[in-house]
Amino acid sequence: MSFRLQPPAPARPNRCQLFGPGSNTKLFEKMAASAADVVNIDLEDSVAPSDKDIARKNTIEAINTVDWGKKTLSVRINSLDSPFWYRDVVELLENASERLDQIMIPKVGCGADIYAVDALVTAIEAAKGRKKRIAFEVIIESAAGIAHVEEIAAASPRLEAMSLGAADFAASMGMQTTGIGGTQEDYYMLREGQRYWSDPWHWAQTAIVAACRTHGLLPVDGPFGDFSDDEGFRAQARRSATLGMVGKWAIHPKQIALANEIFTPSEAAVQEAREILKAMEEAKARGEGATTYKGRLVDIASIKQAEVIVKQSEMIAGQ
Repeated sequence: MSFRLQPPAPARPNRCQLFGPGSNTKLFEKMAASAADVVNIDLEDSVAPSDKDIARKNTIEAINTVDWGKKTLSVRINSLDSPFWYRDVVELLENASERLDQIMIPKVGCGADIYAVDALVTAIEAAKGRKKRIAFEVIIESAAGIAHVEEIAAASPRLEAMSLGAADFAASMGMQTTGIGGTQEDYYMLREGQRYWSDPWHWAQTAIVAACRTHGLLPVDGPFGDFSDDEGFRAQARRSATLGMVGKWAIHPKQIALANEIFTPSEAAVQEAREILKAMEEAKARGEGATTYKGRLVDIASIKQAEVIVKQSEMIAGQ
């Protein structure tokens, strides 16, 4: 372990982030009543340029009037290369109540992007006397973003979460695909005439997880475009969870239950983790640094792995 300890990520459920456009007011109450841990009201991709002003107004009204319960409430602003983002920040921070938890910053390419938003947010908070500090979540959606992912993760103490935006990321990288996440038909290995498909998003997800864990952020998997493919969603979510991601986006309400299913530790997994912790306590009492559990070696590293599962289960149960 490095002398510089790895900071903990925010202790909050983040299994599913449900997205809905700020231009569609009929969705707000449904989003608030959903089983998603995080609600992202969108002012960016799902809102036409002609609807940006009304979407922003709708979003502020919803923040102020809808009962969002215990959910983390986030708003995705427009990207910094647009003429809309500064007005998003100013109007949200000047007019929305302190029920707003986060601002999601899309298409982040470097740490300076975070600095720009942070400076504006900090000035408005001071001017308006806001007591609750707004958190940031960011989306890695470009070649520049993944190249500077650790710089971005370290850019502001406001940062709490980071997601992979597969569609824009694929476009920026020049990938020959129109699929949003999941298996890509032409990304395969060939052995003895048989095709074996691998995961084209794996390396980017791993880079995001490493940067997030280094700097105490929540790594989140982004969208899965084919909401008719439940098993495809589950497969990608399981890969993401195995890599260390804590949750996934839902771009359709039916994906909420799927994300919660995968990112909630099963009873069997929690029971096994508790048994490993008990076995190690017994080994420690005997003066041993390792022991066996169901025929396999467990040691101090096993304690850390088991504690992750138990703590996640307890956090979800206590929300």
